[in-house]
Amino acid sequence: MLSVLHARAAARPRRVVFPEATDPRVRAASQRLQDEGLADVVLVERPLVDPRFSEVAEHILERRRRKGITCRQAEELASDPFYFAASLVALGHADASVGGCVATTAHVIRAGIHCVGLADGVTRVSSMFLMVRGEEVLSYADCGVLPDPDARQLSEIAFMAARHHELFSANRARVAFLSFSTKGSAEHETVDKMRSAASTFAEHHPEVVSDGELQFDAAYVEKVASSKAPNIPVAGRANVFIYPDLDAGNIAYKITERLAGFDAFGPLLLGLRSPCLDLSRGCGRDDIVNVAVLAAIMSAPTTQ
Repeated sequence: MLSVLHARAAARPRRVVFPEATDPRVRAASQRLQDEGLADVVLVERPLVDPRFSEVAEHILERRRRKGITCRQAEELASDPFYFAASLVALGHADASVGGCVATTAHVIRAGIHCVGLADGVTRVSSMFLMVRGEEVLSYADCGVLPDPDARQLSEIAFMAARHHELFSANRARVAFLSFSTKGSAEHETVDKMRSAASTFAEHHPEVVSDGELQFDAAYVEKVASSKAPNIPVAGRANVFIYPDLDAGNIAYKITERLAGFDAFGPLLLGLRSPCLDLSRGCGRDDIVNVAVLAAIMSAPTTQ
């Protein structure tokens, strides 16, 4: 699967900007991306002496003017490599940014929102993890951003995760809204939330196969689904899993990675106009390369 994604990126290299240019992992990843023709790398080294600094500062000033920002404050933000990198994407000097190996997810998101902005119709930035084991590809959301999304937010997260699952895997998304209950086997306010999310999603996106509330085994294992959730198209065949909160999602992706042997790529930030992707602070060179490849694929014109 990864080789297919790399081939897609190499077929049409995109400009990927890295705000953490001095980190040796980023340097090594940048070299590999260039050597293998996976991306055209842009490194943010010293924003203050970059010839585009004034353009970036003006962009930030315009974006934040209604918040009362001053010219001096805009210049201070422009000197931040993450704000500079996100602005390069917004201004068309790069197609995507990738960073976070020494910064927090919150800072990456803040720079993306302030400089790039939310996509049309999106109310919140969320995230997904792409889980890969051989040719099997699953998508988990949200595992990295929103602590306790409500039903409407879960529906929005599910749509973005499903769209990107199809983009990366070329397989039709089948969405399961997960719970400790399967189709009324238990009652609780969190179960109600997942039922409501599933209902809202089905109403707004009837073209996507989906259902909920489902326990994970009913969503993933056909034999279990045949007894717990018979005659439900997504049951036993789900590939996009929507978790009720950040606790569940974060724990699930790490268990899947450590015990089931999946590679986990993310958190892939969803909801921005252009990709500004986050990295784990424990990432290595190859992790950075793979996230950059995913960012490149997300930025292709046909995905806008």
